[in-house]
Amino acid sequence: MNAHSRFKSIRSKSSHGNCRLCGATLKSTFVDLGMSPLCESFLTADQTDAMEPYYPLHTVVCGVCFLVQLQEYVKPEHIFTEYAYFSSYSTSWVEHARRYCEMIKARLSLGAESRVYEIASNDGYLLQHFLPLGVPVTGIEPAANVAEVARQKNVPTMVEFFGLELARKLVSDGKRADLIIGNNVLAQVPDLNDFTAGMACLLAPQGVITLEFPHLERLIDENQFDTIYHEHFSYFSLVTIDRLARRHDLKVFDVEQIPTHGGSLRVYLCRADAIHAVSAAVTALLAHERRIGLEDIGQYEQFTSRVHRTKRELLSFLIESKNKGARICGYGAPGKGNTLLNYCGIGTDFLDFTVDRNPYKHGRYTPGMHIPILPVEAIDEARPDYLFILPWNLKREIVAQMRHVADWGCKFIVPIPNVEIIDPREVAP
Repeated sequence: MNAHSRFKSIRSKSSHGNCRLCGATLKSTFVDLGMSPLCESFLTADQTDAMEPYYPLHTVVCGVCFLVQLQEYVKPEHIFTEYAYFSSYSTSWVEHARRYCEMIKARLSLGAESRVYEIASNDGYLLQHFLPLGVPVTGIEPAANVAEVARQKNVPTMVEFFGLELARKLVSDGKRADLIIGNNVLAQVPDLNDFTAGMACLLAPQGVITLEFPHLERLIDENQFDTIYHEHFSYFSLVTIDRLARRHDLKVFDVEQIPTHGGSLRVYLCRADAIHAVSAAVTALLAHERRIGLEDIGQYEQFTSRVHRTKRELLSFLIESKNKGARICGYGAPGKGNTLLNYCGIGTDFLDFTVDRNPYKHGRYTPGMHIPILPVEAIDEARPDYLFILPWNLKREIVAQMRHVADWGCKFIVPIPNVEIIDPREVAP
């Protein structure tokens, strides 16, 4: 056995704790992105000259239930008590939420007597759409600064972390749920079993849970490694969601594949004894995931080499462009962007600055790489040769919003799944 093989063998046999879903010992690496700061810990100017904590960004996969996961290095209370992410700054995401509300109201025949909860309701981006429909809602949001924005929109919001304890309190007050919504929150829950037990407890006998989350198949197929960060503890396929549901006497009775966040699933759950029949879509997707190897540990262990290749290709393009004198600025300051920047070592030697629509981030710096974050108008003043799109899942929205940069010949760089250059002059309006 050569040195490389011995090293790989040692790594694969080392333990990384226990699976947060089934409790099995974790031994297999999915991808190791090195050390990274918390992706939403945007810094003020004086903080850039102080010590900044870094944590391992080493994802592993369970060989029993196949949940891809990251260890809990930081408690959710530290991450989410005050949060820099406000959902309403994405126009397309708010529209996605509005369409969902209209659809689910009709599908479940929700009305004035119904009770709807959203867990991690953020700034009211979704629940606000139920108000004109006459459906009573309650948001559950741990970040007080974000919850206050929701309340200003007349969305009743509890500042709480959700789990079995809170669910029992709500049930004791006679407040069972006809609908529980969890959009992109399940990944942010370190104790999956307590969270799911809470949903099962809160749910009315014929109630429905809908959860949306990025689909692990898309993450793997489209090389979306930057969606891995400390705020996301787990990464889901339908086979793992099915296992999680069954542990808590729930069943997945329907599933939809939706385009948000680079390709997501919307799953519908109910009590195991509820009247909702399991759809053909669930059966088909479970069979598909098993067929492509999402219950084969070897498939997961191949991901690392693809991530390494993408890093080399991106850095090669940026180095070549800078050597030619190009000026490059970023667009957006999302959490995923900070994983990409830190893993690839992209700082102000490559990006002069980045911009964001969220005023909360203006005047701050990205964690780790310390790239200044400015208002969007700074792009027009700088007139760069390239705009590096960090929230690549919103590339169509961003290209449409910033089409005018073509006036001075600026082009867009999209880093995921592979380096892509978009000339706005060649994109139809």
